[in-house]
Amino acid sequence: MENKKQDTASALKDIISHAKEYGFVFPSSEIYDGLQAVYDYGQNGVELKNNLKMVWWKAMTMLNDNVVGIDASIFMHPLTWKASGHVDSFNDPMIDNKDSKKRYRADTLLEDRAAQYEAEGQAEVGKALLQKMAKALDAGDLEAVRQIIIDENITCPVSNTANWTEVRQFNLMFSTQVGAVSEDASLIYLRPETAQGIFVNFLNVQKTGRMKVPFGIAQIGKAFRNEIVARNFIFRMREFEQMEMQFFVRPGTEMEWYAAWKEVRMKFHQAIGLPASKLKYHDHEKLAHYANAAVDIEYEFPFGFKEMEGIHSRTDFDLKAHQDLSRKKQQYFDPEINENYIPYVIETSVGADRLFLAILCNAYTEEIVGDGDQQKQRIYLNLHPAIAPIKVAVLPLVKKDGLAEKAQEINRSLKFAFNTTYDEGGAIGKRYTRQDLIGTPYCVVIDYQTMEDDTVTVRDRNTMSQERISIADLKEKLGYAVSMERIFEKLLV
Repeated sequence: MENKKQDTASALKDIISHAKEYGFVFPSSEIYDGLQAVYDYGQNGVELKNNLKMVWWKAMTMLNDNVVGIDASIFMHPLTWKASGHVDSFNDPMIDNKDSKKRYRADTLLEDRAAQYEAEGQAEVGKALLQKMAKALDAGDLEAVRQIIIDENITCPVSNTANWTEVRQFNLMFSTQVGAVSEDASLIYLRPETAQGIFVNFLNVQKTGRMKVPFGIAQIGKAFRNEIVARNFIFRMREFEQMEMQFFVRPGTEMEWYAAWKEVRMKFHQAIGLPASKLKYHDHEKLAHYANAAVDIEYEFPFGFKEMEGIHSRTDFDLKAHQDLSRKKQQYFDPEINENYIPYVIETSVGADRLFLAILCNAYTEEIVGDGDQQKQRIYLNLHPAIAPIKVAVLPLVKKDGLAEKAQEINRSLKFAFNTTYDEGGAIGKRYTRQDLIGTPYCVVIDYQTMEDDTVTVRDRNTMSQERISIADLKEKLGYAVSMERIFEKLLV
């Protein structure tokens, strides 16, 4: 059995095609030719995504006694975004190529060039370029950013020219109106992040939950950004989902907690099946206005190492800003030191869609099986059993002689414990292939021996090996293998 490495140019294209063909991700409104950078999750995709959200949620709220969850609304008072800085400074630097009329993020062009230097073994040159860009952006010197692009001889991939416009700032928030009639309507925003819903509920949760610092508040929810350039499938979308946790700590202890959560979050990604060799930390050269430290956990997608999760030390910026604008105290009385203070915050923020894409890219496996003239290509999704959309497929060898009825009985006995599917159509080999392509870890086959001794064959997706198991043991053995406990065990080591 020989694993086949895809070249990076075609890898993403194959994954996108696979995602659509097997019910993971569809272009939104496809019958109307779609809507750019918006996607729908199909029947298998929604199960995988829900499993990822559930394992994240439980890892945060169930495994940590001092982390609880909320679900804040998408619409918030517009002053929320004034306090957070989004109204004034939630911008991306935008640049156009005059020949192709294509629009780009100026910082992305430079980040891609830095990544190119690193790939060529010139990591220090790439780092220096990022520092130069960060300095220009921090100073608000957009002409300097344009000059760096010109000095680096960066060209438009469509026109192959360096005929660039000036760099402009572009605010990413979507706005809408609330009110029964347009004359009385108020301008509000679709939230560009879920964090602020946590901050404005800090005291509500702290008081009603009698929480003691340090403690965290977790949330999963939709956010919306009017991205200048949305690309790379579901990696960058205008409507996306975030899984965030804000951890409130005593001032002066933030760097200790920052380091701790960095390790915890890296361990999580490895526990759900992402290999350490494809993960790395990337410290920010340019810090956001609210942060005193920031790092990304990057995954090696087919298009290179890119951010999947951010860990930020947000200081007391958010709570202090909301206190100043709302004139409502956002302070915590710490009985251990007999002092009132505004807590500092450590944020962990992972994109559910980016995590989904990383898991899908990592799981997509092509290999050559068989020998000599019998060789053929096999494709399967090597998903951790706990997050696979379907855990077990129940397959009668044939539909006659009572095998189908026996298989349906077994399927009914398993379906209340975990997600199963029943399939009796076509040759058994083709049914195995169908399950491999959507990542089902186990197939249970009911054959003539089953009718004699109440045993079934259990086939393993990855190895294709088969084991004879008593029907009475199925629920316990398979339930153990597909349980999220197998992930949590790795987190608690």
